[in-house]
Amino acid sequence: MALSKMDKPHNAQHFLECDIEECERNFEFYCNVCHQRLCKQCSEEHLKSPVNKDHEVVLYQQRKRQFPVEKCKIHPNKDIDMLCEECQVSVCSKCATQGDHRGHIFTDLETIYAEKCAVFQEEIRKIHEYFLPTSQDLQREIKKDSSDIRHIMDNIRTSMKTEGESLKSLVDTVVSENMKQLDQIEHSLLDDLNTQDKTLDDYITYLNNLVKELHGCLSSTEPQKLMSEKKPKIQSIPEIIKPVTPGFTAGQYSKFDVTKLLGEIHVPNTKAEKREIRPFENVHNTTMKSTQEQKEEDREKSDKKQTISLSASVTKVREFNVPGVDDVYHISLDQSDRLWISDSNGNLVQTDLQGNEIQKIETSGGDEGYHTVTQDGDLIFTDQDTKIIYRITQDNNITEFIKTEDWEPLSIHSSHINGDILVGMVRVREAKGLFKKGKKKEKSKITRYNKTGKELQNIQRDNKGQKLYNLPHYITENINGDICTSDFDIRAVVVVNKSGQHRFSYTGQESEFLPYGICTDVLGHILVCDGFFHSNTVHILDQDGQILSLLLTQQQGVYRPCSVCVDEENNLYVGQVNNTLTVYKYLQ
Repeated sequence: MALSKMDKPHNAQHFLECDIEECERNFEFYCNVCHQRLCKQCSEEHLKSPVNKDHEVVLYQQRKRQFPVEKCKIHPNKDIDMLCEECQVSVCSKCATQGDHRGHIFTDLETIYAEKCAVFQEEIRKIHEYFLPTSQDLQREIKKDSSDIRHIMDNIRTSMKTEGESLKSLVDTVVSENMKQLDQIEHSLLDDLNTQDKTLDDYITYLNNLVKELHGCLSSTEPQKLMSEKKPKIQSIPEIIKPVTPGFTAGQYSKFDVTKLLGEIHVPNTKAEKREIRPFENVHNTTMKSTQEQKEEDREKSDKKQTISLSASVTKVREFNVPGVDDVYHISLDQSDRLWISDSNGNLVQTDLQGNEIQKIETSGGDEGYHTVTQDGDLIFTDQDTKIIYRITQDNNITEFIKTEDWEPLSIHSSHINGDILVGMVRVREAKGLFKKGKKKEKSKITRYNKTGKELQNIQRDNKGQKLYNLPHYITENINGDICTSDFDIRAVVVVNKSGQHRFSYTGQESEFLPYGICTDVLGHILVCDGFFHSNTVHILDQDGQILSLLLTQQQGVYRPCSVCVDEENNLYVGQVNNTLTVYKYLQ
């Protein structure tokens, strides 16, 4: 159904002329009393007239719609202009004084009509400004996702074919090398047999010659000559060695082994999330362009993530000794391609990626993850003695950021998701010789602060009321919002979701597990150092706490690893107690 000029959407472009005779300008205003469309000049003149002093001139979009005239069926000469509140029936003024409506309360029907029109107009505005664009955005997302899925599947197919060709090439290489080795063995054995055959030929010739010689003696006509001949000494048969032929042991493998070599398709064990929809209340605060840009950026990150996987082997990229520290107990990545590295004696050093010292700070920290870098690039670190978290800006201005009152802050992490600050803390009481500096821990918790330092959340116990932590030594956050804590006092990695509900605890593969430094990567893997002096390993877990492998072991030259972090290029930094920092590639 076509809309009339008066029914056009509020945001439509109007090029209709003013209703005043002989005026050819476009209208912008509307008189709610005489229901005329007016240009700016005519609206001013309209209000100047004494006759129109009580008229209400508004912007056309804010107009009251003209009340339609409808005649009463009972009293044809009267207009229906009232609503009986008790009967909820529209009536004329004469009906209101007669019959069943006598004594009832009435409301001006034009007022109700105007209110209804305003409500409907507002709903039309919502539809055009929010619901339609948002639905169209979602539709575009679905089309884009369909295209992305085809692209992702094609990439997976290509990767699978590449892996298959790679394995075929490797099989061909192994078979070829085995064949070559077999040819060499065959050649050697045949050479030996030919040599022995030649030796036997020579021996047989010798025997034949000896037989001829003896026959000659027997046929002699001189008996005395035969009598004088000594008994011939026959040479021994040459030693002949029976060749030892090689055997072949067929490989022991299964479909699972081949799948492990070629890789397998895995569907993330996560519940499908609803598509993000901007709340209607924020429709004027976020432009469509900025929202679209953010979605594109998120898609780019997701596409990049799809192309990354755990490598079959770990490759050492580089290694260097860190100046100014005795050991490498914690690493924080700076945004300016620099590192903050601390030891167990309170030395906190900033270096470049080659290990050259830039600056050094003396702190009260020890062998815990007591520093982190915020989204803004500021360094924040805990001070257990003063119970204060300090902030150092990029221009080296130091301020007191958060006071933790009677709680001793140990570990800290700045969220890459929303900038929140996660702090592992203990509350202590005096007790001679039982704990650090004559103190004994009483309670432990994880506290979440927002980026301005406002306390948001405390996590202490699971849903059964059991305490989760003893000594939250290192802390980090996973890509799904899980809070991952390394607690060497209970010898476990404790993981809770962003609401603080306990998900799982990882206690290692053996009884001797001493978790130290911990971090996560772009795929949601959890990497944790086993600081036990017999172990020398770095464990890698999936998001649900299942161990995938011992990523690094002593056989790869790792000596007592105690800190880990992963940069944006997916390089793994591993710090050790001998002040060595080693960089590895473990994703492909």
